[in-house]
Amino acid sequence: MSEPSNDEILDILERRALESAAEEVLEPGFDVREALGGQADDTIPDMTLGGYIAQHDRPPAFTGSDGQPYTVAIDTEETGDPERPFVGFLVFLRWAATGAGIMDHVESGDLSTGKTPDDATRALLDLSLFEVKAELDAAIARRRTELED
Repeated sequence: MSEPSNDEILDILERRALESAAEEVLEPGFDVREALGGQADDTIPDMTLGGYIAQHDRPPAFTGSDGQPYTVAIDTEETGDPERPFVGFLVFLRWAATGAGIMDHVESGDLSTGKTPDDATRALLDLSLFEVKAELDAAIARRRTELED
C-alpha cells in the first residue's frame, strides 16, 4: 500500500474535522420534537427554528449579508441573576465555501431567558426562520463595525 499524498491527507483531515464539528456543534442537546410536544409521526411546520430542525434533522443554513454560508446552533449560559438564571442565544457558524470546515462564527445577543437551560432553549426554538436570518445579519453587521473600530 502506498503512502497517501499531501492532498489526500488534507482531504481526510477536512472530512474528519467536518464530521467532528457536526457531532459536537450541530446536533441539538435534547429532543426537539419532544420539546415541541410532537410525536415521531407528527408533521411539524418548518417555518420555526425548532420545527425546521425536527422536520429536517439538521439545522437550517443561511447565506449571510456578507455572502458567506452559515448554519445556526443554539447555546445557553448562566447569568448569575436569580431572576433570570439562564439566557439563550444563537451561534452562527460560518463555513468554508466548499463546506469543508468551520471558518469563523458570530453570535446573536441574548434572545431568551429561563429558569433552566431547556427553558431558554425552548424559547429560541419558537423563533421564525425570518427572525433567525435577521439575527444573523445583525450579528454580521456588529462584527463588521467591531472590525472597523
